[in-house]
Amino acid sequence: MALSEEQTSRFRALQRYEQVAERLAAEIRSGVYAPGSRLPSERELARVLEVSRASVREAIGALQVSGVVETRPGSGTFVAARPPSSPQGHDASPSAVLEARAQLEPAVARLAALRAQRDPAAENLMAAMEAEPVDFAVWNTSDRLFHRQLAAMTGNPVLLAFADHVASLMDQPLWQRLRDDSIAVAGRTRLHVAEHRMIYEAIVAGDAEAAAFYSLQHINRVRAYMELS
Repeated sequence: MALSEEQTSRFRALQRYEQVAERLAAEIRSGVYAPGSRLPSERELARVLEVSRASVREAIGALQVSGVVETRPGSGTFVAARPPSSPQGHDASPSAVLEARAQLEPAVARLAALRAQRDPAAENLMAAMEAEPVDFAVWNTSDRLFHRQLAAMTGNPVLLAFADHVASLMDQPLWQRLRDDSIAVAGRTRLHVAEHRMIYEAIVAGDAEAAAFYSLQHINRVRAYMELS
């Protein structure tokens, strides 16, 4: 089915994952994928649609949030029995969020290390993430606020404003959906907390290069666990 000029213009204005989500939603509405049917694998969809697997993963996540599809562990992704008429996919792309964080957060860690001061708020947030058993809602909130608190440790209000915006993006449903999936694997939350402590202790020790290195290493691991590499 050919798109009108107006539809084509809007399609190109969307984020890549939203383009993929709209394409899949349109095929579901047209009957290409019937209610209850299984979608092709992420790898196969990426090949057919000629996009990255990360874009497909984000699109599937957005359709899950909207109730268009559901994922059954070990079985795959299926069209909902009664999918809504249109998806709601306007969250920031998690891939874009991580790309921005990779540019911002190592610089934040480096500057915070120049201050080289302990921060009770950051320490309390790390302690909350270490609690067992893991409460994913508490863990995600503490993780988001911990990274924001590192910006507060720089003493720079402009950097803190940037960090506030990033924290708001990490509170969006699509990020939370993919992040929850990524930390559901046993041991991953503990590894992330260990990385947080390495960043924090390097900052307190005044080791700017180590703080920046550990920050980037942590973001790369988050990307890998969210399967957005």
